[in-house]
Amino acid sequence: MDPVLLVVVLVIAIALTFDFTNGFHDAANAIATSVATRALKPRQALLMAATMNFVGALLGTGVAQTIGSGIIDAPQGINGLAVVLSGLLGAIAWNLITWWLGLPSSSSHALIGGLTGAGLAASTTVHWNVIGIKVILPMFISPVIGFTLAFLAMKLTIFICRNFSYKKTERRFRYAQTVSAAAVALGHGLQDAQKTMGVMVLALVAGGYHSGPEIPLLVKIGAATAISLGTYTGGWRIMKTLGHRIAELDPARGFVAEAIAASVLYLTAAFSAPISTTHTITSAIMGVGATRRKSAVRWSVAGNIVGAWFLTIPCAGVIAALCYHLVNLFM
Repeated sequence: MDPVLLVVVLVIAIALTFDFTNGFHDAANAIATSVATRALKPRQALLMAATMNFVGALLGTGVAQTIGSGIIDAPQGINGLAVVLSGLLGAIAWNLITWWLGLPSSSSHALIGGLTGAGLAASTTVHWNVIGIKVILPMFISPVIGFTLAFLAMKLTIFICRNFSYKKTERRFRYAQTVSAAAVALGHGLQDAQKTMGVMVLALVAGGYHSGPEIPLLVKIGAATAISLGTYTGGWRIMKTLGHRIAELDPARGFVAEAIAASVLYLTAAFSAPISTTHTITSAIMGVGATRRKSAVRWSVAGNIVGAWFLTIPCAGVIAALCYHLVNLFM
């Protein structure tokens, strides 16, 4: 068997493994609030999220093209495949570390950090302008937008519903959460599964088996399937953090947080910006929680989460750079 083809198959297998870990790491993004408010039972929520992840993954390719050609220029041949493989290993390692700690960090930024770190270690071209405009800038802006819009939308919701029966209103919002949770899951597939598609295309191009930014159908289906299976396994550690430890949620607040998060995900996907689903839903939860009172948000927990956000890109990058040097010993 052609050794280059063998390495391409290995890299794609690792990419699908990353996609799977992305699914179980980020499953909480879509369903934590719905499970916390008892709008959905855990297994029902996971099945719904997995299904919507699959559908969302097939709805666009803009984010995939940003990842596949906008972050680094992977060299042709074995060296380029070593860069992609090392980037994936760095991202997977950071995903597993933050999952074990129960921290909702960004799988997207772990992947981008991994590719950047491996690219620097290999002295290949890193597109800092794309990273700055489409990654770093949205990393700061999207949580602020998520928090602000969620806070204002929740205030408006409270005002509109002020004279309604509390029990009936909460019951209706509980039903509405099934729709808003599905919308977040669809947005998660639209954003996160596409990132794995981009890496798979990067590997195919480096191996000489594909040219151009177009995403082959089999790549789309493979990435969609892997993230859906990962989502169905459930990220229970992170689900507890998002559903209970940041702020106490009722069905109305859960619905508003999910609706705002889904809106931000769709808007940024339209501009091919690979933002973090985790950052978006977490900041929205903080926003709706803050409408109760300032102390309703557990800011110490929020601080730990934000700290993990800032560490994700450099830590995944360092791990990927180390992996590149190790991988080169065997390739």
